[in-house]
Amino acid sequence: MKRGQRPPRINRIRKPSVRVKASTRFALHEVGAAAVEFTLVAPIYILMLVGITELSLAMYNRFALNGSVSAAANYAILNASEAGSTSGATLAQNLALIVANGHASNWANATITVNNGPVATLSGGVVTTSGTATNANSCYCPTLSGSAVTWGSAMTCGAVCSGGGIAGKFVWIVATSQYTSLFGSSGVMPSQMFTTSSVVETQ
Repeated sequence: MKRGQRPPRINRIRKPSVRVKASTRFALHEVGAAAVEFTLVAPIYILMLVGITELSLAMYNRFALNGSVSAAANYAILNASEAGSTSGATLAQNLALIVANGHASNWANATITVNNGPVATLSGGVVTTSGTATNANSCYCPTLSGSAVTWGSAMTCGAVCSGGGIAGKFVWIVATSQYTSLFGSSGVMPSQMFTTSSVVETQ
C-alpha cells in the first residue's frame, strides 16, 4: 500500500436481527387485554340479557291479560242494558270470548258473572255457562276481596249500601294466565299465575 493511500473498505456482514416495533408490541398487548376483559365481562352481559328477556316476556303476558280484561269491561259498560235475566247469559259469553281472543289460543282462563246471575266460564278455549239467570234482575251491594266477590242479599235498586255506595247491577270479570319461565327454576322470573279482575257497574 502506498503512502497516503486509503486502505480498502471491508464490507462486514451483519447478522440478521429480528426487531419488534413498539407499536406492534402495544397492539399485541391490547389484543390480549381485550380477550381477558371479554372473558370476565361476557357472563355478566349474558346474565343481563337473559334477565331482560325473561322480564319482558312476563310483562308482555301481564299487560296482555290486563288489556283483555279492560276490553271486556268496556264492552260490559257499552252493553249495560244486557245485564239482566234475558240477555245476561249472552253478555257473559261475549265477555268470555273477548278475553279468549285477546292474545292467543288457550292463553287464559276466565269467569264472568253478570249481576250474581248468569255465569260464563272460559277454560282451555271453551266457554260454558251456568248460574241463575233471574238473579240478574235484582240489585246488589257487592264487596271485593282480592279477586273474589261477595254479592250479598238482593236489595232495592238505588238503596244505600251498608258499606257505602248505592245498590245496583254489576258485572264481575276475573281472568288468569299461566306464565312459564323459559329457563325453568333458574330463570329470573319464576313460573307463576297472573290474575286480573274487574267489577263493572252497569246500573
